Amino acid sequence: MSVAVVTDSTSYLPEHLARDRGIDVVPLQVVIGGTAYDEGGDASPAAVAEALHSWTPVTTSRPAPATFAEAYQRAADAGFDGVVSVHLSSRMSGTVESAGLAAKEAPLRVEVVDSRSLGMGLGFAVLSAAHSAAGGAGVDDVAAAARCRAEASTVLFYVDTLEHLRRGGRIGPAAALLGSAFAVKPLLQLVDGQIQPLEKVRTSTRAIARLEELAAARAGASRSDVAVHHLANQARADALAGRLRSRLPGLGDLYVREVGAVVGAHVGPGMLAVVVAPSTGR
Repeated sequence: MSVAVVTDSTSYLPEHLARDRGIDVVPLQVVIGGTAYDEGGDASPAAVAEALHSWTPVTTSRPAPATFAEAYQRAADAGFDGVVSVHLSSRMSGTVESAGLAAKEAPLRVEVVDSRSLGMGLGFAVLSAAHSAAGGAGVDDVAAAARCRAEASTVLFYVDTLEHLRRGGRIGPAAALLGSAFAVKPLLQLVDGQIQPLEKVRTSTRAIARLEELAAARAGASRSDVAVHHLANQARADALAGRLRSRLPGLGDLYVREVGAVVGAHVGPGMLAVVVAPSTGR
């Protein structure tokens, strides 16, 4: 059986990896000041950061089922026997639901995987799925490879303010931090697909240092791939990546990726995140 891999634009995969490994990336949408754009198109991270700075309304929306149906039809037309469709957490978006609706009408078998993650927490799971598919695995094994990598991964992040997360309704249990949002720099984590508070730190410098320590502790000495995400914070992201490169003895691949418009709309400018994805053997 030959299996195609589909994901969505919040995986923030390097473009060359998605292209070279034949991964079909379906865009979410971002709405800036009432105008809708496909993520990765005219809505750049810089445009979103500028809109957020000026408090221009920014919202996001999932792909329509018809968009996924087109992706699954492309796989069928290309001669694939099945599809594994891996997406951001269903607790933060209806993307998985849209994919599932399209899968029911697809001309080939489609297995939809809820990664319970986002960013390269999702992206590394997609890469594991693509690797498994390239080795000739069937739909069930390719899906299992994605789920295993996603479950093993850690997503930690720092934001300058929780206000953007609050406005977008994405903070969940982290709402407990709102009372002191402007007195601390919060560190957050993804737990089972939801954003939860991790620690409160008094300054951004200390928060970023603590983010580094936590990421290093999660990675340990085992082989792990790592991604550093940011929004409008390139210099700090590069510096953090450099320190992690010298600090992690088992470091595999290391990517520095600015998040796109969809995640950027909810985290706000200045965000830094680290994704640690241990090797799962899949």
